[in-house]
Formats: sequence, structure tokens, C-alpha cells
Amino acid sequence: MKTDLTDTTSSKINKALVLGRRAIGTPAVGMVLTLVIVTDEENAYDALKAANDASREHPSRTLVVIKRAARSPRDRAKARLDAEVRLGADASTGETVVLRLYGEVAEHAQSVVLPLLLPDAPVVVWWPVNSPADPAKDPLGALAQRRVTDTYAAEQPIHELTGRAQTYTPGDTDLAWSRITPWRSMLAAALDQVVCDVTSAEVEGEEFNPSVELLAMWLADRLKVPVRRSKSTGPGLTSVRMESTCGPIVLDRPDGSLATLSIQGQPDRAVALKRRETSELIAEELRRLDPDDTYASALRYGLDRLDEEAAVTAPDPVEVVPAPAAPAADPAPSSAKKPAAKKAAAK
Repeated sequence: MKTDLTDTTSSKINKALVLGRRAIGTPAVGMVLTLVIVTDEENAYDALKAANDASREHPSRTLVVIKRAARSPRDRAKARLDAEVRLGADASTGETVVLRLYGEVAEHAQSVVLPLLLPDAPVVVWWPVNSPADPAKDPLGALAQRRVTDTYAAEQPIHELTGRAQTYTPGDTDLAWSRITPWRSMLAAALDQVVCDVTSAEVEGEEFNPSVELLAMWLADRLKVPVRRSKSTGPGLTSVRMESTCGPIVLDRPDGSLATLSIQGQPDRAVALKRRETSELIAEELRRLDPDDTYASALRYGLDRLDEEAAVTAPDPVEVVPAPAAPAADPAPSSAKKPAAKKAAAK
């Protein structure tokens, strides 16, 4: 069921939600949280599709906030709120309200969203793109217990990652961190199988991929060893190699789906390590609404510290000294040619 409301208010949207639930025969509210998606018109479809897929695991009221840019000064001076209310089959297992804000009301989105939040339920705010520099101080982020960003979608992902470390507040998280959860689980399981000390590590992946940096900082923070990063053509993370007193431990995924785990003295094993969809990442983040201390510790480790420790332990370049040229072979003495000349004359 879908209801379009033009030039409306939050109270009219709430009334449309109640009438819609009665119309489809589900007057009770069975949602467990409110998910607020702050995006633009270009990315709204993909973000909403991912949220609807995640709502099968976490039934929620999804509020999509789209701030529309006005074309003329007169339009910018006029405040207007349009909404689409979707229930039933149009909203998967939850409720969806698409809010389009025009003019001055776009600067006060929290006033529109606040009356639509589910009572006594946690709030999660997700910025698929164009996330604020400090999510906790954003007016919408201040309403939430959990704030989800995605540095991979930023213009300068590595610079954005450094900014996240400086402004981190408990409750902040990043989909770039969620993407490496299977890697962290697999590497931790591999280390549980051996009794040895890791001396160094290397993480290989695409250039400007924040997940590569986060995985390297996590390894350096947990193992207290220098971690180097190297570039590959991808996709995403491609390999992690840990040098240990028992030999190398390698997790290699060249194709983005199937990885090979190699441990010294054990047969190689194929493990499923496919790249996950955005809906799976959001569903993972909605499973826990408490602060992620492991993410905070890895993020605060710092890229500068990672670079310094990798530079200290990097092997010195080996100077290649060209080998001396081999002496030219002496020409055969003229006396050696005389017998051959005599034989030729005899013939």
C-alpha cells in the first residue's frame, strides 16, 4: 500500500501510517527500531532497497530523508514537505516513509523526523553518501544511538578515515569496517590453530580502499606487530600474509569470492569469502546497537603510526653492483691457422 502526501506535515504522515496499518489489517506496530537514511535523490533507490532487504531480519520503520535543492531563490524561500508512505508489500516487513524536504525545512530535518520516530525504540541513522564530518554532532545524528557512515563512498576515503578517528564518538561505525568482518573472523580462527608468535604482517588490496587500512590497523593494534600495505588490482581486499615463528600464514582471495587459507605444515583449505551486498552489511550493523570498542581501538591506532612502524621495519634497499665485464677472448694464434691452410691446399 502506498500513499502520496504533498505539502504535508509530520502529524498528517503519522495519521496516514495509522490508517494504512488498519487498511492492511495490521493495527499493531511490530517494528524493533527506526532506521533513518539521509541521502540524495541519486542514491535513494539503492539505499532503500538495501534497507528493505535488511528489514526482513530487523523489522523497522525506515525514514528516508532527501533534501531537494531548489532552482530559484523564490523556491528556496518556500518550505515544503512531500512524503510517500509505504506499508505492506511495498515496504517489505516494516514501514517506509520517504521524506522530500524543500526550502528552509531542509535545514531543520530533525524537526520533521523527531515526531515520526517509534516510541521507546532505538534509532539508527545511516548516511550512504555525503556523511557529516562529525556524525554525533549532526542534528539527525544526535537523535540516534548508532550512526553508520561509509568512507568508501567518500571523495577521499583515506582522508575521511583520518577524520573519523579524530571525531569518533561511541556509537559511530562504518560500513568499511563491516566489510572486513569475515576477514577478521577467518584470521582469528587461523591463529587459534597454531601456537606461535606473529612477527609481521602484510595486507594487500585496492588503492584508496579504507577497508585495507582498517584491517591493517586492526592487525597492528591486536598483534602489536608492524603491518605493511601493498597495492593490488582488486577487487577489494585480496590477501593477508602473516609471518610467524611457525612459518607464514596466508589468506589469499584473488577473485573476490573464494579464498585459500595456507598454514605452514597444514594442507591448503578453500574458504568462502565473497564480497557482501550493502543489505548484508546494514543487517550486521543492526544486530548490535552498543558501541563497537574493537572498531574504536583500531580506528584510533592511526594511519600515521601504521606508516611509521612499517617504515622502521622495512628492509634496506639492496644496492645492485654490476658484475665486471668478462674479458674478451684472445684471438687464435696465426700458427693455429697454418695446419688448416696446408690441409686445404693439399685437397
